Amino acid sequence: MRAAVHTSFGPPDVVQVVEKPLPTLRPGDVLIKVHATTVTSAECAMRRGEPLWGRVILGLRRPRAALRTLGLEVAGVVDSVGSAVTGFQAGDEVFGFTGFAVGAHADYVRLPATGSLVLKPPSLTFVEAAAAVDGATTALFFLRDKAKVRPGDRVLVNGASGSIGTYAVQLAKHLGATVTAVCGPSNVELVKSLGADEVIDYTAHDFTADLDSYDVVFDTVTKSSYRASRRSLRAGGKYLPTTGLANNFWALWTALRGGKRVVVGMSVNKRATLPVISSLLDEGKLRVIVDRTYPLARIADAHRYVDAGHKRGNVVVTVAE
Repeated sequence: MRAAVHTSFGPPDVVQVVEKPLPTLRPGDVLIKVHATTVTSAECAMRRGEPLWGRVILGLRRPRAALRTLGLEVAGVVDSVGSAVTGFQAGDEVFGFTGFAVGAHADYVRLPATGSLVLKPPSLTFVEAAAAVDGATTALFFLRDKAKVRPGDRVLVNGASGSIGTYAVQLAKHLGATVTAVCGPSNVELVKSLGADEVIDYTAHDFTADLDSYDVVFDTVTKSSYRASRRSLRAGGKYLPTTGLANNFWALWTALRGGKRVVVGMSVNKRATLPVISSLLDEGKLRVIVDRTYPLARIADAHRYVDAGHKRGNVVVTVAE
């Protein structure tokens, strides 16, 4: 099978499409023929070996063998199942999240049947399904499960035009919040179309100057900080960053002090959130934003585009013909 592999850390050109053997199917596994996957900012950082402390996991000098084929989001067709699998069968159209195992940038990927994997609604294309995994489930995890957003809350989404941000705007509205979205000038109309009540062009206004304005600041791109954002939070408000090692310290410190808080978490196990997202998508209550698609042979170009930092929504890689 074809697989996009990087054997060293570096720029997009380190990613090369090569031939690899099919994954060995274990009793509890599902083998998926990949139709579509994505390239995300997280995978581009992994390709670069960043942040440096992350190389304890990624590999100190070069990528670990198990992490050389990236790919977190997958949509495809079940090719075969292990002897202990009961929930899926060959021919099922599915979508899901590979998590720490990665590997979706290939013709086939192996996932545990009990992992983050669900049946794909017939109403979704494979491209849409692949683009609706991590961003949507991460937004739901932070807004519903961590921030406990309720009707009437005022929620600000920073990075509202990105993969997590486009879903965060829609899901915050779905949860009954009044939503202020922050993005660049070229994406204002897109974000308005997703249901934002107010859109701030970050080149014209700094939202951290809005004192006591928000119950939740969801920083999907971690371009701000708790120190800068806390003055814009109301009493008891929550700052939600998706990345940043220092935010773990702030989460502990603010939990001990009470009042305004930093709330952190990792959305890796998506078994509880994927069925919710699947239903919302099937009912037409959630839009998928796809910026560009690339064939697997041009996956290095997809990395280049994501590295540029201007993508809207998701960048999808098509695999099966």
